[in-house]
Amino acid sequence: MDGFDFSPLFRSTIGFDRLTRLVDSATRSDSSTSYPPYDIQVAGENAYRLTMAVAGFSPEDLDITVKENALLVSGRSKTDEQAQYLHHGLARRAFERHFQLADHIKVKGAGLENGLLHVDLVREVPEAMKPRKVAISVAGGPTAIEQKAA
Repeated sequence: MDGFDFSPLFRSTIGFDRLTRLVDSATRSDSSTSYPPYDIQVAGENAYRLTMAVAGFSPEDLDITVKENALLVSGRSKTDEQAQYLHHGLARRAFERHFQLADHIKVKGAGLENGLLHVDLVREVPEAMKPRKVAISVAGGPTAIEQKAA
């Protein structure tokens, strides 16, 4: 598959150079990404929940790492060397799942319940990034400081 041409987008935007890397990684086909299965759920206006099916894994077998807008969930199950199986159908194989996080997405917490790993995420936009009104001054009129003093 040919790459996308983002040059028209870059003519009128600033700071979206990461977009090409995200699209490139999303379009790569990788057959190993089917285990373990997962859901991504919208849990509120600025909240999300990642749920992964990790049957057979204990909290000690799982690791969640956040670094530079990337979430990595990995699992390494300890096997019982002395166990004898008539049928061994539970996978419990090691895995690593990578997720790209948007700006200002933070991991709020994680929990393991009934074989499901829940990772709660929230968008926390800093006050400085939220929309704000800017006063417009009139030439020769009082300044905003003078108006407050009056």
